Amino acid sequence: MPLTDSIPALLVLADGTTYRGWSFGATGTKIGEVVFNTGMTGYQEVLTDPSYCGQIVIFTYPELGNTGINLEDEESARPQVQGAIARNICHRPSNWRSTQSLPDYLNQHQIPGIYGIDTRALTRKIRTLGAMNGGISTSILDEVELLELVQAAPSMAGLNLARQVSTPTMYEWTDATIPAWEFNSESLVNTGEPFTVVALDFGVKRNILRRLASYGCRVIVVPIDTSPEEILKYNPDGIFLSNGPGDPAAVTEGIATAKALLESQKPIFGICMGHQILGHALGAETYKLKFGHRGLNQPAGLQQKIEITSQNHSFAIDPNSLPVGVVEVSHLNLNDSTVAGVRHKSLPIFSVQYHPEASPGPHDADYLFEQFVQAMRTSRL
Repeated sequence: MPLTDSIPALLVLADGTTYRGWSFGATGTKIGEVVFNTGMTGYQEVLTDPSYCGQIVIFTYPELGNTGINLEDEESARPQVQGAIARNICHRPSNWRSTQSLPDYLNQHQIPGIYGIDTRALTRKIRTLGAMNGGISTSILDEVELLELVQAAPSMAGLNLARQVSTPTMYEWTDATIPAWEFNSESLVNTGEPFTVVALDFGVKRNILRRLASYGCRVIVVPIDTSPEEILKYNPDGIFLSNGPGDPAAVTEGIATAKALLESQKPIFGICMGHQILGHALGAETYKLKFGHRGLNQPAGLQQKIEITSQNHSFAIDPNSLPVGVVEVSHLNLNDSTVAGVRHKSLPIFSVQYHPEASPGPHDADYLFEQFVQAMRTSRL
């Protein structure tokens, strides 16, 4: 699209910094927390990941939209971000799977984007000052007026955004990873009755559910406000705590539910928000990171083994608050030594801060699903 046909757009950060560029996607005004993702691929999975609810995402890779949009790569029913920021945008995608361009897709779902700005400088600012609120607008091009809206918006700390993205009703998930994408077929054999897993939905991604189904699980997804008693009525072999957005400490109903479920001594597996919720249920505290971890190549490990992982989170468990006699740290983020995984010392309960389903990202951590299944198999004996 020639720039002469483009609509001007304005980005204003809470500290008063402004960037002028061009609109892609929907017109209008959206406010959110500005964060950055360093992945070179997977922009559709990022945009539709419910963990990004309430956020405006800077894509550090300079070209966005080259492969268009397709139905198979969606992690939820729609884009979950407040907005998108890019250096360059492709309006005519070239990929055999593409059914729609990225700008048309975002416009369809009323998500604004801005491109044509220096995303390197913007990312360096967020790394230096930390994630902060910002606003994208095509209708408010006065910097002072847009800044007032941005500064009036609530901080991410204290927000329970999981309520917004959790399923409103229970449903059963049956789709496994399609054979063409399967990368761990040797570990998927499950002779016998399927394991029943109840997934407490804080904003779950579809490919996480696919991995559970691939490992022979019957997956029942329940809303965030489902009581422990109702969850246990399904007689689950295991309980899964999903990823999700916002401040985990604000998800008080989820923490209370997880704490009650610990008493069942059933296998529990938590991912991302679920990891943080489990930490709170065990007595730990969480804190907000300066700019979070969002990318596809975050190294995690502890002893002699390193996993390259996909991560997307703003908060982390405070290691000094963990009950030492009850749980142990199983993984650290090897970039900054934040807690990336915990494990109960006597019960089949564990969690990780990252996304092991590899959508998008590497397959290094897929073994965690296998460990969860093994814990359920052992628990049946």
